[in-house]
Amino acid sequence: MPSRDIKNYMHSCFISTNACALEQVRRERGHPQLQLQAMRGFLERAGLVVEELDHLNIIHVTGTKGKGSTCAFTEQILRSYGFRTGFYSSPHLVQVRERIRINGKPIGKELFTKYFWQVYGRLYETKDTHGGSMPAYFRFLTILAFHIFLQEKVDLAVIEVGIGGAYDCTNIIRRPWVCGIASLGIDHTSILGDTIEKIAWQKGGIFKPGVPAFTVKQPDSPMMVLKERAKEIGCPLWVCPELEEYPADSGPLRLGLAGHHQRSNASLALQLSHSWLQRRCWSGGGRVKEQPGCIQGSILVFSNSTSLSSWAVGLEDTEWPGRTQTLKHGPVTYFLDGAHTTRSMLACVSWFSEVASQHERTTGGPVVRVLLFNATGERDSAAMLKLLVPCHFDFAVFCPNITEAIASCNADQQNFNVSVENMLTRCLDNQRSWRLLNGQEEKPGDQLLISRDVLPLVAAECCSKTLVFPCILSALQWLSQGRDSILAHPDKRVIPVKPSVTAKAAPLRDATGIHVLVAGSLHLVGGVLKHLDPSFAS
Repeated sequence: MPSRDIKNYMHSCFISTNACALEQVRRERGHPQLQLQAMRGFLERAGLVVEELDHLNIIHVTGTKGKGSTCAFTEQILRSYGFRTGFYSSPHLVQVRERIRINGKPIGKELFTKYFWQVYGRLYETKDTHGGSMPAYFRFLTILAFHIFLQEKVDLAVIEVGIGGAYDCTNIIRRPWVCGIASLGIDHTSILGDTIEKIAWQKGGIFKPGVPAFTVKQPDSPMMVLKERAKEIGCPLWVCPELEEYPADSGPLRLGLAGHHQRSNASLALQLSHSWLQRRCWSGGGRVKEQPGCIQGSILVFSNSTSLSSWAVGLEDTEWPGRTQTLKHGPVTYFLDGAHTTRSMLACVSWFSEVASQHERTTGGPVVRVLLFNATGERDSAAMLKLLVPCHFDFAVFCPNITEAIASCNADQQNFNVSVENMLTRCLDNQRSWRLLNGQEEKPGDQLLISRDVLPLVAAECCSKTLVFPCILSALQWLSQGRDSILAHPDKRVIPVKPSVTAKAAPLRDATGIHVLVAGSLHLVGGVLKHLDPSFAS
């Protein structure tokens, strides 16, 4: 096959952004049923049929906030019972392989490469008889995930919906074993609708006739929509109890994911896991001992005389990078959360305020708080920043989701630099919003002066409290001031800044501790982790 076609497709598959995937969905939203028909066609061209997906014993999960965490809890619980698990999620933080996990680990490079070319080859060989069409980014990865899970013979697959539910390409699944809906809110309004009721209708589209479904407690109006959808489809729907309603004789349940908002996700995961295990027992799958507790209308309920210990291990062992995650690197502590909606940012602020205060009480000296923020797409940056004001940051730093700026660019990167200018303009807008929210007047001459030749060397400084950097590495290097050994490693290229910008960092050099909240974008969090955690760079 022509190398140019392969190169172009690899580029679209591995360099494509979430924004590109969203734009494709927007273009096709006028014909939603055609999206699913097209997905089935691509699946068949890849050598699969939808009936084969029934063998994956799928747990299908959607929601606006918390669906990824719910999936992570669920996968860990069932893996703790000895099952071989598959887990498909989005987006990835650093590498695309993170989206497809076997037994909790991203699929290895060799296996990913092997299966990638198997699927790609079958699609490429049939493209001429199908008008030259090839599946776009998310569709291809979804097909690849199904293929991998079937080839690797997983006992179950936990599938996180991409966007919405009813017309998401994961919804070609015919017979999941159980469905779940995490917390609903306003997001992707140009695709899903501009009211929470319209969004609830889309999310309820993953319900299937006779398949049990569970939801966390929702506001009255979207809950009514979910109930109507369930009745219309013929799906039994239950509302999960609060986590506090599960009695535990060994004390409160401890969760591997921090933040009070994770408790509803954990409860949903318990119900999904129980429902799946219940069906496994009925179908003679074996390997599962009788569960402690009793069944009331398929809701997992524990009496005071029973224990949650066999389930609690999974909840406590769950890891989900980039979500309410804390990394301590000497005097610099990073608090990472991919919150990118106002509702998720509220939860992030609550978590950060509590955990940062705990750290500060044990630091033994002055602590400087730094916000590292970016937001993309149609996100309401000003609304999110307003929620962050009460955290009392000493510095607010803004940068685009570019891991490292490149000093010299070839002709192929010229358009990329234009895009960089647009992203930096968005950062300047965010900086302006932050200053206004903090009662700081904007100076008439405030602007980012960008030279194409020295773009990576530029940091905008509009006042002593806020700065804009051209990439994530330059922002991290400035705010850590050489006090993070990972960032100060000789292998890291030092991005120079103006002396005046360096001078403003004196409080960072003098403080006993530096506390950095990274929020606003999962892609920003992923870029930060690529620099801070060596395991993400491999």
